[in-house]
Formats: sequence, structure tokens, C-alpha cells
Amino acid sequence: MTIWIDNRTGEVFPPELEEAVKKAAEQALRYESFETPCEISVSIVDNAEIRQINRQFREIDHATDVLSFPLLTFAEGEKPDKNENGEILLGDIIISLERAKEQAAEYGHSLRREIAFLTAHSMLHLLGYDHMEPEEEAEMFRRQREILLLAGFPRE
Repeated sequence: MTIWIDNRTGEVFPPELEEAVKKAAEQALRYESFETPCEISVSIVDNAEIRQINRQFREIDHATDVLSFPLLTFAEGEKPDKNENGEILLGDIIISLERAKEQAAEYGHSLRREIAFLTAHSMLHLLGYDHMEPEEEAEMFRRQREILLLAGFPRE
């Protein structure tokens, strides 16, 4: 698996946060038994940038914590795009570092745990899950909790 992390905030994104992204992403793939080599990109942005992206692509004019842009629909017969190493391009994750810090403080846990949570959540979106309906939300959130526990990020 290739994970590209692009910090566009101008702030330091320390190695322990990069490791949280990688552990959560890898555990999500293991949990879902997704064994095909793949590539994801993770962009670390501020609230202003995620707000602009949210407005541009979702027509929602406010900052959010994370956005997911899957490149696969998992439709039968779909031919996924691949990188130069033959890995499937799974999609893009955009995390607001600013919002992650706010939420970590709000929920009383570490920024490392919040970054792992946002990554696990987004990975499930890249793998075809959504939470538009109550049943979907319950299923997705159950999977998130299990992924985070298995990756070593329990609720603090």
C-alpha cells in the first residue's frame, strides 16, 4: 500500500500523526479484507481550504473535518485506474488539521486518536460505505470503532 501524505497547512504534521494515518488506513483495509495493493492520498489542510473544497465539490459552504473522494464504485466489471506500481488508486482523503484539533479538545482525546478516527472514517468511504441512512450509519460507525480498537486507538 502506498500512502501519500501532503501537509498543506504550514504547520508541523509530526511523525506520530503520519503513523496514525498509516495505521488506521492499513487496519481498515485488513478489517475489510481488501488485499489488493492500492494507493491513497491524504491531504492535511486548514479550515479555509477544506471549506473551499466542500463548497466546490459538495455545494456546502462551511468547513468540515474530513472529506473523502473515492475513485472506485465497486461496480461489477469496473476497471480501476492503477499507478505505475500496479496499485489500484483507491481515492483521496482531505483532513482539516484545524478542525481535528478542535474535535480532539471537544471530545477529550488526543489529536493522534482524532486523526486516526478521521482516517478510518474516510477509508470506509473509499471502500464504498456511506452513512446517509440510519442503518448505514450504525453499520459504518460500528466498523469504525472496531478498526480503531484493532489499530490501537481506543476511545480515551
